[in-house]
Amino acid sequence: MRKRAVFLTLLLASASSHPVTGAETTVRAEPGALVAALKAAAPGDTIRLGMGDHAGPVDIDKPLTIIGDGKARILGNGEGSVITIKAVGVTIEGVSVEGSGGKLDQLDAGIKVVVGADKARLIGNRLTGNLIGIDMQGGKDALVENNTIANRTDLHRAERGPGIYVWNSPGITVAGNEISGGNDGIFITTSHHATYRDNRMHDVRFAIHSMYANDIKVFGNRSTGNDMGYAFMYSRQVQATNNLSDGDRTHGIFLNYVTDAKLAHNDIRNGGEKCLFVYNVNKAAISANRFEGCDIGVHFTGGSDNVSMTGNAFLHDRTEVKYVGSRWLEWSLKGRGNYWAGHVAFDVNRDGIADSPYRPNDSIDRMTWSQPTSRLLLGSPAVQMIRWAQSRFPGLLPGGVIDSHPLMSPAGSGLDTPELATKGGTQ
Repeated sequence: MRKRAVFLTLLLASASSHPVTGAETTVRAEPGALVAALKAAAPGDTIRLGMGDHAGPVDIDKPLTIIGDGKARILGNGEGSVITIKAVGVTIEGVSVEGSGGKLDQLDAGIKVVVGADKARLIGNRLTGNLIGIDMQGGKDALVENNTIANRTDLHRAERGPGIYVWNSPGITVAGNEISGGNDGIFITTSHHATYRDNRMHDVRFAIHSMYANDIKVFGNRSTGNDMGYAFMYSRQVQATNNLSDGDRTHGIFLNYVTDAKLAHNDIRNGGEKCLFVYNVNKAAISANRFEGCDIGVHFTGGSDNVSMTGNAFLHDRTEVKYVGSRWLEWSLKGRGNYWAGHVAFDVNRDGIADSPYRPNDSIDRMTWSQPTSRLLLGSPAVQMIRWAQSRFPGLLPGGVIDSHPLMSPAGSGLDTPELATKGGTQ
C-alpha cells in the first residue's frame, strides 16, 4: 500500500508540472457559433476560427487561445467593445476585429483587456474602423505585438480614440505594431515598468503620448507625418533611444516635468516647430541625437536643471537653441560638445574639436523672442553693432547656452556610437 501511495503522489506531481494541452475546436462562420463555442470550451482550449465573419461582441472569461489565421473576422454590432478579455492567459492571434461602439467615455474598443486579465497575448491581429484599437485597462504582463490598427477618422479629432490605450498595465510590452488614424498612436497613463519598441505610427496626433508613466523604455519606434512625435509628461525614469521622428509638425520629442531621462541616438528630421522641447526637466542625459530641419532645434526653458547635452548634431535648424533663462548653461561634457551647423570655426590641431567656444544665442535673440515686432530692426546698423560687440566681448552677454568644446563635424557627434548614450553628469 505504501509503494502504491508513493507512486500516486509522484504521478500527481508529474501531472501538475506538465499540464495537459487543451483541445482544439474549429468554429465555422455561422450565427451564434462563436458564442456557443466560447461557452462550451474548457480552460486551456484553442478555438480556431473558420474563414468569414463571426458575430460579436464576445466576452472571454476563461484562459483560451483564439486563432484566426488572417482569414477570420469578429464583427461587432456598433455598441461597446467587440472582444472583452476577462481571464488570465488569453491569446488572440491573426484575427480581424471591426465594429466597436463610438462612446469615448465608455472606452469602446476592438479588443479590451480588463483589470485582472493578466498575461494577455494579442499578436498579429488587424483592427480596423474601431474607436479604440486595443484598450489595456489593468492587465499585467501583456504582450501586444505585430498588430495593424487603423482607427476611425470620420470623427472630430477630440472624439477619436488612441490606437493602443494603456492604463495601469505594468510589465506590458508593445512591439512591432503599425498604427494610423484615431487620436494618439499609443496613449499611456498611470502605467509603469513597460517597453514600447519598433512600432510605426502615422497620421495620428501624438505617436507616443505618456503621462504619469515611470520606468518606461521607448526605442526603435518610427513616427512619420504626425502632429507630434514623442511626448513624455509627469514621468520618471524615461529612456528614449533610437527613435525616428520624420516630418512631425510641432515637436519631435516633448519633455514636460520629467525626472531622470535618457535620450540617445534619436533622429529628429524634417520637423516643424521644434525638434526637442525641454520644460521643467530635472536630471537628464541628452546625447548623440540628430536635430535637423526644424524651426528651433532645442527649446530649453522652465527651470530645467542637471541636464547634460553632448554629442548631438544640430543640422540646418532655423534657430538652433531657444533659451530664455539668465544663467549660463555649459553644453559640453568632459571636453566634448555638440556639432552646430551654424558655428564657423577652425581646428588647428585637428582633434575634431573647434578652437573657439560656441554661443548659439545673444541678447538680440532674447529681445526678438520677447518682443516679436523687434524683428523689423534686425537689419539696422545699431543691431548689427550690438551683435558684433557681443561676439567680441562675451562678458556683455546676459547668460545663455555655451558649448566650450563644439565638434567640427557631425561625423564626430557619435550618432552611430551607442556607448556614448550613457547617463551624463551635471552642468
